[in-house]
Amino acid sequence: MKKILFIGLVITFFSFSNNPNELDFNSVESIKLITWNIQDLGQSKNNEEIAFIAKTLNEFDIVAIQEVVAKHPGGAQKIAQIADELNRKGSKWDYRISNPTKSPSAYMSERYAFLWNTSKVNLKGRAFLDRELESQIIREPFIAEFESKKKATTFFVVNYHSRKHNDLPELEIVLFKNYQQRLSNENIIIAGDFNLNEKHKIWDDFYNQGYKSAVKNSKTTLKRKCKSGDYLSHAIDNIYYSKNISFINSRVIDYIKTCKNLATARLISDHIPVSLEFSL
Repeated sequence: MKKILFIGLVITFFSFSNNPNELDFNSVESIKLITWNIQDLGQSKNNEEIAFIAKTLNEFDIVAIQEVVAKHPGGAQKIAQIADELNRKGSKWDYRISNPTKSPSAYMSERYAFLWNTSKVNLKGRAFLDRELESQIIREPFIAEFESKKKATTFFVVNYHSRKHNDLPELEIVLFKNYQQRLSNENIIIAGDFNLNEKHKIWDDFYNQGYKSAVKNSKTTLKRKCKSGDYLSHAIDNIYYSKNISFINSRVIDYIKTCKNLATARLISDHIPVSLEFSL
């Protein structure tokens, strides 16, 4: 039985500002969204690991999780356990878990999850898998419409885990260009693991529409072993937000800190989270 001690794992925040006309946001209500591919989130995660995940997520308002195990109920049970841990920290949290994706095989199929702080946002209607794209995408996105409690303004979050990097994920991502029209809402956030970075040419059409990436040149996956003190690998997790959403801050959350913590950290996931703080 594995026993994990998270002594020495320090959460470090790398902050980014990519708004050249940055305003004073001190008086503006903000919403904090975090996305995280939590590798094989299911029965293999022990109580200590779940508690650490909840601690990492606690300061945010909306959580988008990828790679929830689909072929065993342990995946859904662990999301419920994370929500319970969050509720013990003083705020009221709710959550939704998707059905298994309609993937070509059970091996590829996963669930997604959303969790949110009910004091900041409401879920409008039901979160849903994008059935319109299920025949064209390995793991069709999980979509939720949220409403800011203070402003009563709605926005959609598209929670997505792409096909593998060598299987041309851009063939899936190109299908997201029409979400503003399809969802009849100008406020769109696409969050998750894209298996390509924000410099890929597939994003050019999105940028021309006014989308921006939350982080740039930011590695978000973990190597199996440290090399010359470096444990980070690929820049593939990100959050893309439409032009009507106002950027405040973004973060890559590196809770590894030193090479000696890498093996322990990889028991949580081979990805680290990315967050976006924004206003509407």
